[in-house]
Amino acid sequence: MVADLFALAVIAVSVWFALLVHDAIMLLAGPGRAAESAGDQLAGGLNDAGNAASKVPLLGDTLKKPLVSAAEAGSGLARAGESVQHSVSHLAFLVAVVLVVLPVLTVLALWLPPRLRWMRASASARRLLEAPGGADLFALRALTGPLRDLAGVETPARGLADAWRRGDQAVIDDLSRVGLRRLGLRP
Repeated sequence: MVADLFALAVIAVSVWFALLVHDAIMLLAGPGRAAESAGDQLAGGLNDAGNAASKVPLLGDTLKKPLVSAAEAGSGLARAGESVQHSVSHLAFLVAVVLVVLPVLTVLALWLPPRLRWMRASASARRLLEAPGGADLFALRALTGPLRDLAGVETPARGLADAWRRGDQAVIDDLSRVGLRRLGLRP
């Protein structure tokens, strides 16, 4: 369970951090928005000035051409600002994806195989426990394991092994619980 919670925590922190970094990178799009807005205003103002200048008798067309040309430069500035925003947005998205995918894949590669093995082992253990003599099998497993695992088992006068051999059901149940706990299963 601890490994499961740790895996979920790593994934949650990765997503949170990726969103934080995404938002920080998106702040870099501010100058692009400013350039786009300034370019649009400049182009609009110069186009208006060019249209007004075209009404001047005799010189209107001559005055209009440089103003319209300058308005096109303003439109170019707006397009450049839009391009910067798009590039920053694309970069923010890619960095966020990498910041989520790498830790998630690492967690899954390290956590998932042992978790799947444990799930298969626990399913097998449950099937063995439910089969005839299954509790005896887990009791034997507990008897052959480390002695520290037997610390909580009440020992009869003649000993655990003797009680197991005689088929003492209370001792077999206690020992099978120890064997199940060793696998990480609840009795």
